[in-house]
Amino acid sequence: MQQLVTGEAVALDLRPAAVPSRVIAGVIDAGLQLLLFLGGGALVGAIGQTASAAANAALTVLVVVIVLIGYPVAFETLLRGRTPGKAAMGLRVVRDDGGPIGFRQAFVRGLAGAFLERFGLTLFVGALATMLLNDRSKRIGDLLAGTVVLQERVAARGIGLAAMPPPLVGWAAQIDLSGLPNDLALSIRQFLARSPQLTDAAREDLGGRLVQAVLAVVSPPPPPGTPGWAVLSAVLAERRRREELRLATPALPAAAPAAPATSVAAPHPAPPGATAPPNWPAVPASTAGPAEPAQPTVPAGVTPADTGPDTGPATGPDTGPGGFALPR
Repeated sequence: MQQLVTGEAVALDLRPAAVPSRVIAGVIDAGLQLLLFLGGGALVGAIGQTASAAANAALTVLVVVIVLIGYPVAFETLLRGRTPGKAAMGLRVVRDDGGPIGFRQAFVRGLAGAFLERFGLTLFVGALATMLLNDRSKRIGDLLAGTVVLQERVAARGIGLAAMPPPLVGWAAQIDLSGLPNDLALSIRQFLARSPQLTDAAREDLGGRLVQAVLAVVSPPPPPGTPGWAVLSAVLAERRRREELRLATPALPAAAPAAPATSVAAPHPAPPGATAPPNWPAVPASTAGPAEPAQPTVPAGVTPADTGPDTGPATGPDTGPGGFALPR
C-alpha cells in the first residue's frame, strides 16, 4: 500500500497496480490491437488494388499510428485513464497528484509506449525494468507523463473505513479541512485503529490531545457535547468522501450522503440502556474555531504510519449519548 498526496495536500492510501496485473491488461489490449491491425490490413489490401504504391504506404502508416498510438490515447482520454485491458483488470491511470489524466498525459504515455517500450528501442525490457525498480510500478511512459497506475478493486484487509456518525453529517459537510495536515490525519487514523487495545488512561490522554489538535485547524467547531471519537471519525470520513468525489471514482461506504447544514442539531438523549465509550472527552460548549487556523504538531505518543485506509469506529446498532454509534 502506497500513499498518494493530492494537490490539496490530502494523503490517500491507494494500491499501485502490480506488475502481473499490468502485464495481463497489456496482453488484453495487445489482442484487441491485433484485431484492429488485421481489420486495417484487410482494408488497406482492398483499397490497394486500385490505389498507387504511395497511397498504400500512407494507409499502412496511418493504420499503424491509429492502432499503436491512437488506441491507448483515445481510450485513456475518453475513459479517464482506462483502456479495455485496464478496465478488465480494475486498473486506472491517474496523475501523480491523484487527479484524472487528460489528453496530454495520455499522449505522452502513448508515444512512449509505441517508440520506447513496446515495439521501439527497448522491446518491452525497459518498461518491465522500470516497473520492477520503481516503488509505484511506473513504466517509462508514467515517468515521462507524471502518472501512476492504480489498482481500484483491491481493498485493504482487516481494516475498515472511518464511519461517519449520523448526527455529524451536516456539520462535516460544511467544515473547512484545508488546514488539516497529513501527519495529523495519519495519527488520527492510527489512533482510531488501535484505540480498542489501549488502556483507558492512554485512550483519554492521546484522544484528548488529538481532538484539541483537530479543533485548532478545523472550523466551524462541532456541536457542544460531541464525543471526541465522533469528531475524529467524522473528520476522516468527510476527508475521504471529498477526495472520492474529486477523483470521480465510485464512492466507498466511508461517509453518509451530505445533508443540509440545517440538519445539525444539539445531541439528543441517549436511548435507554446505552452507555458512552469510557474516558472519551466531549467537545465543550465554549469551543470556538480560531480566526486563522494554525499548523499543529502531531501530539507526542502518536506516530504517523502508513496503516492503510482511514479507519475508525465501525457502525452498528448500539448508540451512545447524542445518538452516536458506539465504537466497537
